[in-house]
Amino acid sequence: ANIGAAHSATTLSMILNCHVNMNVPEIDIVDIANMGQLLTDEITTLVVFELQGEMPHGGFLVLHFPGDSAMRTANILMGSPDSAIPPGEMDQSAILEVGNIMISSFLSATSDLLGIMMLPSPPVLVVDMTHAVIESLIAGMTIEVDDVVLFRINLGSDEHKIAANILIFLEISTLQMVADMLEEMIK
Repeated sequence: ANIGAAHSATTLSMILNCHVNMNVPEIDIVDIANMGQLLTDEITTLVVFELQGEMPHGGFLVLHFPGDSAMRTANILMGSPDSAIPPGEMDQSAILEVGNIMISSFLSATSDLLGIMMLPSPPVLVVDMTHAVIESLIAGMTIEVDDVVLFRINLGSDEHKIAANILIFLEISTLQMVADMLEEMIK
């Protein structure tokens, strides 16, 4: 997680052409029933991906931008001081591209570490209440998911305050497979 998060932060730094700091990721395995307590019901921006590659029905990844972090990121990319909310078409495209690059970077580093191919699906942008989107995503899943691996990654720069969370919804057998791979690496 730390390697994947560091690659995501470095990638964002290159995209925004400014120094981006990252804290050590906080990782929690959370029961889905308790997700509402961790994520607010404020309107946020989420970029949703299905986990693909050598993990059939592996799960989903969500890049969650709390508050106006997504708009600040889009504004930096487009060189504009302010953008209207809800995001316009160009803002949405910029946010999708940032999400795609960050999640691809995260999965590439994780794939290299684990030695298996992990790829993201094309991204889907959602601007809504976080808890409602997560509940909808879970309801639409065709795989068994009881827990969410929650990666909290805070990104920031001297010029801009940007925050993001990477949420990973893994199917139980996928979570076990990853745990087994990590355990094997420690031996």
